[in-house]
Amino acid sequence: MWDERYKLAGYAYGTEPNDFLRENIAVLPKGKILCLAEGEGRNAVFLAKHGYQVTAVDSSIVGLQKAQNLAIENAVSIECVHADLCEFELGSQQWDGVVSIFCPLLTEQRVAVHTKVAQGLKSSGVFLTEAYTPKQVQFASGGGDCTDTMQSKTSLLREFPTLEFMYLLELEREVVEGSYHTGLASVVQAIGRKRY
Repeated sequence: MWDERYKLAGYAYGTEPNDFLRENIAVLPKGKILCLAEGEGRNAVFLAKHGYQVTAVDSSIVGLQKAQNLAIENAVSIECVHADLCEFELGSQQWDGVVSIFCPLLTEQRVAVHTKVAQGLKSSGVFLTEAYTPKQVQFASGGGDCTDTMQSKTSLLREFPTLEFMYLLELEREVVEGSYHTGLASVVQAIGRKRY
């Protein structure tokens, strides 16, 4: 599905970074940042332009090729890893920050990935995410109709017991990210720091 979507001309979700990431970039420690399900690279390139060492992982080789092109156009370098997130190993204490923007994994898969995220973060490392909540099925602004791929404050607290959340909020906001994510949306936004 994702290769087909990214084969189309232009960038499916635009070339500008996610608003929540843009507004909160300062909370990410300088260093190594991992972008999950990064697709065509808009967030990874934004972070690289601000001096971060960025690794973008995605299951779509087409998306990652466009991410590399976007990096070249912006005169920055990012590392792209073609992998299924469920099989990708994050290591232990490897990352200063992990960014997850609208990453649609089924609950069982997501719990496993989030466990690896918590292990992969360095002490005091930061996890930043924006995801659709189950209420998003009421809107026609993206995210599909499978509530099992959506998240909430409750699910994030349950799946990240080792994080101290500095910010955790469910809200409705206007999302403008290309042709697939545009309009009023129900989202959960979170910034958590690893306690140890």
